Amino acid sequence: VHLVESGGELVQAGGSLRLVCTASGDTFRSFAMAWFRQAPGKELEFVASIKYNSDRTYYADSVKGRFTISRDNAKMTVDLQMDSLKPEDAAVYRCAAGASYSFTSSRDYAHWGQGTQVTVSS
Repeated sequence: VHLVESGGELVQAGGSLRLVCTASGDTFRSFAMAWFRQAPGKELEFVASIKYNSDRTYYADSVKGRFTISRDNAKMTVDLQMDSLKPEDAAVYRCAAGASYSFTSSRDYAHWGQGTQVTVSS
């Protein structure tokens, strides 16, 4: 499966942004999908994940209540709605495809997009 992210831009603290991951390939519907992020000088960090059929989601504590992950298997997209953004949310956001939504380690995700930059001004 091939993944391409979009939607990253500069936004003020407290604002909202919606990231979209668009997939191609027949196997998309069978994968759990996740969003990770990486800030300069920091390790890749799990953000959120969603089960292949959308009936389960999982969030990092740092974004719980502010971010929402969703997917549309017909359109082959995975969205990340980000509200109440903070300067510490600034990072390159990458979507990934893996076997289980319960995985939070990047090592458990086999397919990755290149990423989209999110910048949050204070």
